[in-house]
Amino acid sequence: MTVTVRTEAGHVPDQAKDTLDRAVAHLLSVQSDVGWWKGELETNVTMDAEDLLFREFLGIRSAEQTEQTARWIRSNQREDGTWASFRGGPAELSTTVEAYVALKLAGDSPDAEHMQRAAAFIREHGGVPHTRVFTRIWLALFGWASWDELPVMPPELIYFPKWFPLNVYDFACWARQTIVPLTIVNAFRPVRKSPFPLDELAPTGFVPPKPIDTDPWSKFFRTADKALHVYSKKPVQPLRRNAMRRATQWIIQRQEADGGWGGIQPPWVYSLMALHLMGYPLNHPVMAQGIKGLDGFTIWEDTPEGTVRRFEACQSPVWDTGLSLVALRDAGLPRDHPQVVKAADWLLGEEIRERGDWAVRRPNLEPGGWAFEFANDYYPDTDDTAEVVMGLRYAEHPDPERKAAVLGRAEVWTAGMRSKDGGWGAFDADNTSMLPLKLPFCDFGAVIDPPSADVTAHIVEMFAESGPEYRDQVVEGVRWLLRNQEPDGSWFGRWGANYIYGTGAVVPALVLAGVDPRHSAIRRAVRWLYKVQNEDGGWGEDLRSYVDKSWAGKGDSTASQTAWALMALLAAGERGPAVDRGAAWLATRQNAEGGWDEPQFTGTGFPGDFYIKYHMYRIVFPIMALGRYVKTAA
Repeated sequence: MTVTVRTEAGHVPDQAKDTLDRAVAHLLSVQSDVGWWKGELETNVTMDAEDLLFREFLGIRSAEQTEQTARWIRSNQREDGTWASFRGGPAELSTTVEAYVALKLAGDSPDAEHMQRAAAFIREHGGVPHTRVFTRIWLALFGWASWDELPVMPPELIYFPKWFPLNVYDFACWARQTIVPLTIVNAFRPVRKSPFPLDELAPTGFVPPKPIDTDPWSKFFRTADKALHVYSKKPVQPLRRNAMRRATQWIIQRQEADGGWGGIQPPWVYSLMALHLMGYPLNHPVMAQGIKGLDGFTIWEDTPEGTVRRFEACQSPVWDTGLSLVALRDAGLPRDHPQVVKAADWLLGEEIRERGDWAVRRPNLEPGGWAFEFANDYYPDTDDTAEVVMGLRYAEHPDPERKAAVLGRAEVWTAGMRSKDGGWGAFDADNTSMLPLKLPFCDFGAVIDPPSADVTAHIVEMFAESGPEYRDQVVEGVRWLLRNQEPDGSWFGRWGANYIYGTGAVVPALVLAGVDPRHSAIRRAVRWLYKVQNEDGGWGEDLRSYVDKSWAGKGDSTASQTAWALMALLAAGERGPAVDRGAAWLATRQNAEGGWDEPQFTGTGFPGDFYIKYHMYRIVFPIMALGRYVKTAA
């Protein structure tokens, strides 16, 4: 249900104020008792399919879990029998294969009509051989794919020193945490007894071969992979055993308080599988804590068809809380409001004071910052830290000296995490080697963490309000952003969809940093935003823009993306009909709760491969945009 309001241009500021008030009330109503906000982090069904396969591998899959998970997977199947990697996206082969296998594991007959439709699509698109490496690893665990046809990542990789190419720290944190346990799995090449065959997925007719990268490094690594296959069959045993022990210790050292690894699904489940293969029984404290912790990432929901069970790939309480404070700041809520103070107190308690993997590249930097999740002390990130700092600056706290000390440490740490080129990556500094992208194993895209426009913009915005000692940080960040503007005037959004997200982050940061709104870069961005505004007054961008630039700025209007565009235009000093139409779009589409309905995914995990629907985005970003709009209209 939506709230109907007047849309005549002359009334838009009043409508926006009423809409803003309802949205703020809604946001305050969903805060936890201890101060944090956290919306569901929704992804595609591969998380759920892999959860069943993981439990089958360890022998802990229950009938109830299977039934509830299968119900969720079925509910996401489309009319053509396929599954996509994001809502409304094109059919995706690997996702469809994993969903099909999970449903068959749940007892769905391959003769059932919905299974036949899925199998037909899989056959027509090349079957299992054309799926990504990670899908084939899951299938190889049960003999449905061959380990001989998978790229090798040997555990001896753990020996590479930090200065050597392709050492584990050349990979992004999410990739290294996944690859290290997978080197152990790869060394064992386990094959559990398959519960059924998958012969019906064999492709029929001619299937074009997969495209092959002709880059010289890619060719070199394909040749090296053949040599590694030979070596893996007869490795130097003392060397291999010691490498596997070292990798095991590396994994155990990084287990978090909630039992997980990195607060994300892939390293969590692969670490548990690797440790189990290394002889750790299910009742070992490391294993037991890890398996139990997965329940904290599980959502159960009652539906007319019965209870559904779905798995979150990650959780975002720190991010959501930082964004919520910034939203309340923009809405004009008093800084001493009890719920603002409570959120600030919770965030201060989440400061990370431990050295994580980031210290490999910055060994002399003192820790201070925040991670995305409840528990992820090894991997704080600069993006969360910037948003939290901006939120905490606004919020009052009964211990101002403590707050000032925490903010000071965060500023020093973030400044120290700047990369040599002047920008910031999310988790590591100078994580820019291109070699990992050339490995046959790394066909899922984002395995490095170079500086990005959205992260750099948030940090520039943070430092623009810091003391003069951080002026150099602002200058270097601004230079990086101006160098990396797209030819059409937009900026690429690494962690949000996509060019609208990047542009919505960069323009406010540049203006706050002192760039004149008349600067040519900002004028080009404004022209681009006007060009891609939808006829209904909103903005939207389909996630296909990550692989096809013709989709840039094109898509159904959404609340979060409309808010991003408005924030950029307002920061650039834009007023008038286009901006009013954007505000009116938000006002006319607010739902009865005070939020917005947004079925689309507007967050990004791995560009081109894995996307996220942040359920808080449809609340916090419209509040920011409307708060700024109302202030300018006053």
